[in-house]
Amino acid sequence: MLSAACLLLGFAPLLVQGVPPIWTQPEQVHLSYAGVPGSMVVTWTTYNKTKSTVEYGLLGGRMFEQTAEGSATLFVDSGKEKRKMFIHRVTITGLKPAATYVYHCGSDEGWSDVFSFTALNDSSSFSPRFALYGDLGNENPQSLARLQKDTQIGMYDVILHIGDFAYDMHEDNARIGDEFMRQIQSIAAYVPYMTCPGNHESAYNFSNYRNRFSMPGQTESLWYSWDLGSAHIISISTEVYFYLEFGLELLFKQYEWLKKDLEEANRPENRAVRPWIITMGHRPMYCSDDDQDDCTKFHSFVRLGRNDTKPPAPGLEDLFYRYGVDLELWAHEHTYERLWPVYGDKVYNGSADQPYVNPKAPVHIITGSAGCRERTDRFQPNPKAWSAFRSTDYGYSRMQILNSTHIYLEQVSDDQHGKVIDSIWVVKEKHGFSAWL
Repeated sequence: MLSAACLLLGFAPLLVQGVPPIWTQPEQVHLSYAGVPGSMVVTWTTYNKTKSTVEYGLLGGRMFEQTAEGSATLFVDSGKEKRKMFIHRVTITGLKPAATYVYHCGSDEGWSDVFSFTALNDSSSFSPRFALYGDLGNENPQSLARLQKDTQIGMYDVILHIGDFAYDMHEDNARIGDEFMRQIQSIAAYVPYMTCPGNHESAYNFSNYRNRFSMPGQTESLWYSWDLGSAHIISISTEVYFYLEFGLELLFKQYEWLKKDLEEANRPENRAVRPWIITMGHRPMYCSDDDQDDCTKFHSFVRLGRNDTKPPAPGLEDLFYRYGVDLELWAHEHTYERLWPVYGDKVYNGSADQPYVNPKAPVHIITGSAGCRERTDRFQPNPKAWSAFRSTDYGYSRMQILNSTHIYLEQVSDDQHGKVIDSIWVVKEKHGFSAWL
């Protein structure tokens, strides 16, 4: 007995020093739409370098009969430990629209669990269903369980996460980011998880955001656009107006890209097929919270631009109005707020009885109450005329683009056990700038 104990003590220095574990097991699996019909991107993380393979097959067919290969990028977090991880990306192509596939990802050194997804229908008559929210944290992610269940019963085709992840992905040398990505795997491994950056991603020039997500286009997921059903969806970074230390040129680069994208979307042949133009960006142009954020100010940077830069930086409200943006989705405020159709701080309802039928200005929705460690915000007691409905309940929004004339939106309260506390139909017989006249 004594000799065995001595033997163990002899190994003690080795046990204390430890050997770095071999981390070849895939984790943090999530999907995103590549922006090209018949495609899907699978992204995951390992801590050692391995091959990047997705094996997949049609549900009910032979398991894993097809293979797609991709590549891994080394991401070194900028925290003190300079933790290394490998972000794997594989784009699957040639998918049959609306067909369900079973897949796993990894390599012969380790495979993920088995997941499934339904390939997006590329028809303009498709009626996609979305969950929308921002500001979901690793701590106090109150809406997450309900969102997981919704996803598991097939309620959504796409998730839109409108900025602010994990609180914050870079914390504890990016371990909080890892934990958050594990948390959302139960949603994001099954439906495309489409994102935009928020202020909580700003550490080290948004490096955790830019490395962990895989959105369409070549802008490191900062801004991009894509088509689904009868909608052209544009994701932007509102943060270019606030973090000028990372380059004022980003602000102008995004603005020029946005202008071109909106021009293209408004070409008569394109707008006829995808009449709805929907934007998503983190910080709203308007809000009635009492926290002195940008949206509480008449001279909001996002809305009106900045005059303290050289040259002055243009805002987004006039641009969106000029190109007939129908619906603007925001987060950042830890509340839910629906606005009447608004432009230039004034209400432009379709009519007194039916404000959202042929509205004369864009419709704004703020949905930033999914749940995070900062809790929910408070509202000003006397909001402006454009504020239509407000709630401080934890929750998230749902949207269905029914067809070229009808969009349905509703707000789910997690505090009230999934009760729908607000809903509207936005109805437009005409789209584009001329719809405002």
